[in-house]
Amino acid sequence: MNAQPQSFDPAEADPRAFREALGRFGTGVTVITCNTPTGPMGITANSFASVSLDPPLVLWSPAKGSSRYPFFMAAKHFAVHVMGDEQFGLCGGFARSGNAFDDCDWETSDAGVPLLNGCLSRFECETTATHDAGDHSIIVARVSRVTTRQGDPLLFFGGKYGGFTETT
Repeated sequence: MNAQPQSFDPAEADPRAFREALGRFGTGVTVITCNTPTGPMGITANSFASVSLDPPLVLWSPAKGSSRYPFFMAAKHFAVHVMGDEQFGLCGGFARSGNAFDDCDWETSDAGVPLLNGCLSRFECETTATHDAGDHSIIVARVSRVTTRQGDPLLFFGGKYGGFTETT
């Protein structure tokens, strides 16, 4: 039997409680990359979502407190890489450091964006809008090219990484 549900006003509660509640929503894991004046940069993120099929739009939300935030906000082009379950180490590398490219197979797009090879899906994007959103920003982008393959996803739930088990 499940524990009793808790209800609270997130504006008045401990911020950790709100964060843990948000963590109950399982997400896929991505690495977002862009080029900067000092070279390629990446960051692990789970704030990726589809927006529109026509035109093909996606969004993601970088945290303003991240040291990498200004670079992604300034980037006109970037790529979103959906990680497979075997790419856990790569996600960890980009969670710790923006320059974890030594540990992966990558190339550069025509727009100068670092592209990680071997991901489940890769979306090459051009920023079309940015929006202020509290302690994050929302970046909306048009997808210009998609690369995809079969495989199992890397997922994030409750502060932990894991895989997918089909319900029968």
